[in-house]
Parts: sequence; C-alpha cells; structure tokens
Amino acid sequence: MAKDTDDWVQRWLSPERFATYVRKAGGSPQRALHLYEWNAQLSAAFLHDLAHLEVGLRNAYNRELLHACQGEDIHWTEPTTTGHLFPKHLRWDPAGQRDVDVNSTPRGQISSARKQARNTNGDTVVAGKVVAELMFGFWTFLTSDFHEKSLWVPYLHKAFPPGTDRAALHHALTALREFRNRVAHHEPILSAPESARRQIVYVTRLLSPYALVHLNEHSQVSTILAHKP
Repeated sequence: MAKDTDDWVQRWLSPERFATYVRKAGGSPQRALHLYEWNAQLSAAFLHDLAHLEVGLRNAYNRELLHACQGEDIHWTEPTTTGHLFPKHLRWDPAGQRDVDVNSTPRGQISSARKQARNTNGDTVVAGKVVAELMFGFWTFLTSDFHEKSLWVPYLHKAFPPGTDRAALHHALTALREFRNRVAHHEPILSAPESARRQIVYVTRLLSPYALVHLNEHSQVSTILAHKP
C-alpha cells in the first residue's frame, strides 16, 4: 500500500481501529484493508440474519405472552399485566453493594415503548408497535433464570419444542445479543464468527424449521466466511 493511501486509511478509520486489522493481517496494510472490507460485508450479512431471528423471536414470544393478560388488559404490555409479569425482584449487586430490582429495566422499556407506539392522535397505543419498539436485548432477557417461574414455565417454553433447555437457549441468545452489539457498532468480528452463525441456526431451528430453510436459502454469511482474504 502506497504511503499516501496508508495515511488516508489511518485518518479515515483511526490508527487504533485499523491496527486491529493490521495485526490480523500479519502487518500488511494492504491485506488489512481487504480484511476491513470483508468484515463490513460479513457484518451486513449477519445483520440480515439477526433481523430475521429478532422478528421471529419477538413475534413468538408475543403470541405466548398474550395468554398472560390480567383483568381488563387486552395486551401483555399494558400496566396491570406488565406488573404481574415483571414484579419487583431484588437481587444483590456486588458492584454496587446493594439490592437492585432486576425487573425495573424491562418495566421501563415497556413503558417507553408504549409511549413511542401511540397512534397519530396520541390517544391509542398500538400493540404491534409496542412489540416492534422493544429492542433485541429486551427479548433475550426474558429467558434469564429469574424469569423461569414467571415467564418460561407458564408461557415462553411453548414457543419452542418440548424439552428445550432454557439455560442453553439463554446462553445462545445472550451471546447473540453481545455479537449483535459489536456488529451494530462496526466492531471487528474476525474472531470465531462461525460460532455466531451456529447460534443463529440453533435458535432459528427451535423457533421454526421452516424459517431456518428460508434463512439458509437467503443468508450470505457462509459464502462470505468462505472467502476470507
């Protein structure tokens, strides 16, 4: 790589960001730039697959949680049912040296989503929009161990085949949430991206083998992985 080109790349990407690719490229700036482009293409392909998974996951959970509605509520994100599904749950926080309510975050996320999901007149909350406003992190949180009795056993396990291991599923979803955050922030995913692909396949297959067939037909991840520079 000519020096002027090298200088442009350093200024554009920052020396710190580009250095990661240079190290992976064995010190070659030219190969490092190819790796950067490959990483960008792979990230875009993963975002496609993760979007499919996120939409399928939230719709599956939404269908099951509709059975949890309390009193006059017609959707599980309404206040009475939200309070039932996400009651105050204190856990010791070693970092803060105090008890914290682990369900305060999801309750707040639902409240914020409902504010964003009002119709144009502002007088009606559209349930489908509430579901769409809730981020991937919210949905992956629902399989945590302290939701086993309140969410998994009565409702969410029905979205998966009988005998599905909640802990294994939660581990995969947590890893995918962390991976998605890296992809969304344009971070390198050069280390073990095959693992993320396997986890997407694992969760998608549990939700719907038919969706997995569609995903495999349209995903570009495997093709891009096979052409790493």
